[in-house]
Amino acid sequence: MVYFVGAGTGAVDLITVRGMRLLKQADVIIYAGSLVNPELLHYARKECEIHNSAKLTLEEVLDVIRQAEAEGKMTVRLHTGDPSIYGAVREQMDELDGLGISYESCPGVSACFGAAASLNLEYTLPGVSQSLIITRMEGKTGVPEKESIEGFAAHQASMAIYLSTGMLKELSERLIAGGYDRKTPAALVYKATWPEEEVYLCTVDTLYDTAAVHGITKTALVLVGEVILHQNYKKSRLYAADFSTEFRQAKEE
Repeated sequence: MVYFVGAGTGAVDLITVRGMRLLKQADVIIYAGSLVNPELLHYARKECEIHNSAKLTLEEVLDVIRQAEAEGKMTVRLHTGDPSIYGAVREQMDELDGLGISYESCPGVSACFGAAASLNLEYTLPGVSQSLIITRMEGKTGVPEKESIEGFAAHQASMAIYLSTGMLKELSERLIAGGYDRKTPAALVYKATWPEEEVYLCTVDTLYDTAAVHGITKTALVLVGEVILHQNYKKSRLYAADFSTEFRQAKEE
């Protein structure tokens, strides 16, 4: 059996309870060594076999899993954040389907939510934004033309932009070309929730300069949107005194 487990954003205690239990039970752990906090491996049993997938090809990862299955062992495939976001898990699952190997997924806390916690941020402030767009710039992996940065920027919604720290100058230009004002609030969050986390508030047009001043070239998340300032929003109707719900009747004035 193979379990795809989300390691969370970085802090060791932000893995889910289920994820922690699976790590403690695993006979074999294959972890994304370039991104996963290695301290999470302390949950593993002493006799657990551990492999760093940063040094492996897809076929080599599958070889490890095949061997574990042949020996009746349980494997944890430990991915950064939540496996469903930029986790490259579907290609592994399809191969396991072909091999007749069973698997399950265990969610994790993705970086955009760790970053929001660090900033005490709400992405969906009434009257400001009710949507969160999770996206990335084109890199080694392409992005469909209909999902361009400019196209998403036109919505003026909250945005969390992954895997784009090395292209911040272009990112700023494209966000502005799409419709964001140059002074739209932005944040650069380096290694969200890790002990070495760094958080910098800036604007869309100063993203590149902010990163340059602080020497940030990778492993950072870009947040964009008016919600970062948490101003000029409307209060939720859910808790309004004159609003009835299934659990509470509106109060008469």
